[in-house]
Order: sequence, then C-alpha cells, then structure tokens
Amino acid sequence: MSTLQSLPILDLSRLDGGAEEAAAFTRELREVMHSVGFFYLTGHGVPQPLIDELLATSRRFFELPLADKLAIENVHSPQFRGYTRVGGELTHGDVDWREQIDIGVDRDVQPAGDGVADYWRLEGPNLWPAALPELREVVTRWNDALGAVSLTLLRTVARSLGAPEDVFDDAFATRPSALIKIVRYPGESNPEPKQGVGAHRDGGVLTLLLVEPGKGGLQVEHEGEWIDAPSVPGAFVVNIGEMLELATSGYLKATLHRVISPLIGDDRISIPFFFNPALDARMPTLELDPALAAEARGLSVDPTNAPILETYGDNALRYRLRAHPNVAERHHADLLAARAAAAAAAATTEPAES
Repeated sequence: MSTLQSLPILDLSRLDGGAEEAAAFTRELREVMHSVGFFYLTGHGVPQPLIDELLATSRRFFELPLADKLAIENVHSPQFRGYTRVGGELTHGDVDWREQIDIGVDRDVQPAGDGVADYWRLEGPNLWPAALPELREVVTRWNDALGAVSLTLLRTVARSLGAPEDVFDDAFATRPSALIKIVRYPGESNPEPKQGVGAHRDGGVLTLLLVEPGKGGLQVEHEGEWIDAPSVPGAFVVNIGEMLELATSGYLKATLHRVISPLIGDDRISIPFFFNPALDARMPTLELDPALAAEARGLSVDPTNAPILETYGDNALRYRLRAHPNVAERHHADLLAARAAAAAAAATTEPAES
C-alpha cells in the first residue's frame, strides 16, 4: 500500500542558494523523479502576471461563440493543431471529455518525398483564432518562459545522474517540438466520476502543467493507488515522459496519471506544456553509476499501448494518428492504409503456436 499522501514539492530557486543547497536540490530531484515521477515545482521564476494573463486569455477563448472556435478546428490542420471539440480526442480508444486548442512551434510545412520521414508531417503552422488575436502573443511568451524552466530542469537531471549537463542539448538545440494544450474540462461527473482524460503516460520528455487555482481532478498512480494532485498556488505539476525513462533505462519513472471531470456546474482550465526534442531526435542513453543502474527498472509496460520508440517523431505521429482519427482520415489516409497493410502482412507471417 502506498504511504505517499500528496506529491512532493521542490523549489527550483534552491539552485541559486549556493553550492551545498544546489547539490541537495539536485539529489532530491533525482530521487523524486526515480521514485514518484511527479512533483510540484515552485521557485521557477515565471512571473505571476504572465500566469494570470494566460489563464484569463484561455477563459476568453473558451467563451467565444462556437463558430469562432470551429473556424480553427483541428480537422483543418494536417499537423493536428487548433481546436478540438468536447469528445474529439481519444486516450487508449476512450473518449476524453474536454475541449482544447493544441499549439506547437510555428514552422514551414516540410515537403514530402522519398527518404523524408513521415513524422515531418507534424511540422507546420498553428491555427490562431481571429476573434482573439492576443492569444498568440501571450502563448509565445509562455512558450519561451516554460522552455527556459524545462531546459534548466533537464540539465539538472543530467547532473544528478552523473552525466554532463549538456548531454541532452543536441536533441533540443535546433528544432525542439514543444507543444502547449489549453484545455477546458466541463463538468460531467454527477457525482460518479467521468473520464476527463484516461490513464496514460506522457510520451515525451518533460511536462509542466498549470491548473487554475482551487481546481482538482488530476490523479497520479503510485504503488497501485491513485493520489489526488490538486493545484498548488504558484506551482507547476511536473512529470517525466517515456523518452526520459528510455534514456535512463527505466531509472527515472514515467508515471500513469488521469483526470477526473469536474462536477456538473463546474469546470477546470488546465494548460500542459510538453517539452519535447526535435522530431528526428533520439535521446541519448545515459551510462549510469553502477549503484543507480542497479535500481533501474527497465521500461514501463503498458498493455494498452505500443512500446516506446527511439525517435521522438515516430512516437508523436503514432499518438496523433490514434488520438485524432478524424484528422488522420482527412489528411493522412495514405499512412493509415500503409500501416494497416503492414499490420496485416505481419499477422500472416507470425509463426503458428505449437
């Protein structure tokens, strides 16, 4: 039975408190990411006015008339960007009761061709609401601020494992694939809990989550039990993804989590920032100290999901195709057909059971 009642709280400003304090924080960060995989982060330096502005602007987006939101619906985006109406995303095949806007890094579309990996289809422009032009400006500032915090965390993680602090920099140096989701969970529980987001592990590297003050619903699995993780004033909820678990042979823990819908009559704004490497990046495998390597558990086994792949873009594309079948069918029917054919061919060549 789990003895953990709430997530640990770590103060990033301890890195600036002198060598001894910084070393103590680094050790604590490693232990929490190894044993729990989730924590609250305070002392991150992101200005409170920026946090307040993003939350208020997000509220205004969801208050727009439906026609304004559907003008940027993700079915218009081969990159799976833009607005998703309630029930429009699936986690492990189950409906997530939330509406959201997905925002990535604005880049030119990559031309397809021989030798061009399929995952480059995920690069391209965002869809911005014409009725709320200020969203683009505040999200751009948010991306810059949280990218800096995430890089500091990742470099500290590297040091904590005995690796050079820049060991992950190449994966993030030129074309990082950060993704921001601005999510509203409408009240659906009455009072029986209803799925906001199904149980899953994040497929990237690091996630920093902002939740409206006073709101709950996030639950984290620890030793077979679900722990509530309500919002903490001034803190982000941070968790590691499967790519960082892969890089440490399972020493760092990518943890199952889920979101329960609010009660009918209430709602919740949630803004996760996914700090991911370039689509073509392969995370380096760290050579751990023998004492740490002895505690590595290998990769998490999730019978509802395929194994994590070494190249980040392969994981990202696989997830998008599965989570947004309407977008996949409209823009990537060729990929769906090719994958179905490959699966059928593999099934016919499997050896018969004896």
